[in-house]
Amino acid sequence: MELQQQQEQYEYQNQLFQQQQYLQSQQWLQQHPETAHFRRQPPPPPQQQQEQQQQQQQEDQVLSHAHLKPGHKATLLSHTQTLELYRQNAKKTNDPELQFEFAAFMIDAGKSLENLEARAELFDEAMKLLRKLATSGHAESQHYLAECYASGFAKGKPDFDKAFPLWVQASKHGHPDAAYRTGRCYDEGLGTRKDNARAVQFYRKAASANHPGAMWRLGVVTLYGELGATESPRDGVKWLKRSSQAATPEFPFALYELAQLHERGIENIVFIDPEYSVSLYSQAAELGHAASAFRLGECWEYGKLNCKQDPRLSIHYYTLAAQEEHPEACFALAAWYLVGSPGILPQSDGEAFIWAKRAADHGLPKALYAMGYFTEAGIGPSKDMELAIEWYKKAAQAGDKRAAQRLEGVPLAGKGDKDKDEKCTVM
Repeated sequence: MELQQQQEQYEYQNQLFQQQQYLQSQQWLQQHPETAHFRRQPPPPPQQQQEQQQQQQQEDQVLSHAHLKPGHKATLLSHTQTLELYRQNAKKTNDPELQFEFAAFMIDAGKSLENLEARAELFDEAMKLLRKLATSGHAESQHYLAECYASGFAKGKPDFDKAFPLWVQASKHGHPDAAYRTGRCYDEGLGTRKDNARAVQFYRKAASANHPGAMWRLGVVTLYGELGATESPRDGVKWLKRSSQAATPEFPFALYELAQLHERGIENIVFIDPEYSVSLYSQAAELGHAASAFRLGECWEYGKLNCKQDPRLSIHYYTLAAQEEHPEACFALAAWYLVGSPGILPQSDGEAFIWAKRAADHGLPKALYAMGYFTEAGIGPSKDMELAIEWYKKAAQAGDKRAAQRLEGVPLAGKGDKDKDEKCTVM
C-alpha cells in the first residue's frame, strides 16, 4: 500500500515537474526568438525518427492539457492532484485560455463534490477567475460567465440582467454563440427591453458565422415575417437549409421546420415530398429532437407520409420522444402498452398507467381523462372513484369533452376498444 502511494506521489511530482519545465521553456522561447535557427536539427535516421515520434506523442498527451480540459477527466492523476496541478500552472501563466480552462474545470469538478462547503469554495474560486478574465476582454470567459448567470448556476435562479451585457461584450469580440444569445435576449426581452430590429441584427451577425441556431431563427423570422422583418419565404427556406446542414443536438430545429414545409409545400419554392420529410425528421430525431421522433412514431403507426405501418418502428420513435418528456409521445406509448403488440411489446396496464401519468403531469387534456378512466376502472394501482372524479374535473377544465360527459354520468367505454381506424377509444 505504501509502495503504491509512493508511486502515485512520484508520478504526480514528475507530471508537475514536466508541466513546469514546459511552461518555462515556452516562455523562454517566446522571449528569445533569435534562437530559432539553433533549434533546427538534421532529420534523424528512420528508426530513430519513429522512436522520437512515439516519445513525442506520449509527451504531447501529457503537455497538451487535453486530459485537463473542461468535460474531461484526468487519466494520469487523481482529481485532487489534477486540480492542484492546474491551479499552479494557471497562476504561473499569462495564457487566458489555460486560465479559462482551469476555471471551467473547477466548475466541472465541483459538481461531483458531495461536500457542500468544498463545492462552494471551488465554485467561488472559479467565478472570481471567470470575472477577472471577462473583465480583461476574454470572449469565451464572458460567454461562459453569461451562461452561468442565465442558467441560475450563480444564484440558484436565472439572472439575465447580468448575463445579457456579458453576451453583448463577447459578441463584440466575434463570439458567434454570444451574438445568438444576445439576439434571443432582444427577441424575448431577457435582461433588456424587447427590440425586434436589434434581435434580427444579432441573428444576422451570428448567422454570418454559420451559427445553426441563428440561421434557424433567422429562417423562421424571414419565412413568416416575424419581428418586423419583410416576409420572404425564399430567403427563409435558404436560411433553414443552411441551418439544417450545420444542425447539432442543441440546434436541430431547422430539420424539423424543413420537414414540415415538405409535407405541405410552398408554391414555386418548396415541393411536397413525403419521403424527404421522413428523412429530415429522422435526422432531427437522431439529434434528440422530440417532436420529430413523435411525428415518426405517428407515421409508422398509421402509415402516414408513405410509411408502411410498422409497430416496432412506431414504438421505437415514440419511446425516443417520450424519454424527452414529449407529452403526446408519452400518451401514445401508454396507448401501445394498453393494447400491446404481439411479438414486439407485451401488454401492460402498469406501464400504460405510468406513461399516461407522465403525459397528464404535462397537462395534456386527453391524458388527464385517461387517468380518470384508469383510476375509475382500476387500471393501475387500484380503483379510486374520488380520485377519478378529480382527474375528470382537471380534464374537463382543460377542455376534454369526454371528461365533461363522464362527470354527467355517461357510461365508460370498454377497456382497450379500437375504432375503425385502429385508434384506442380510451386514449
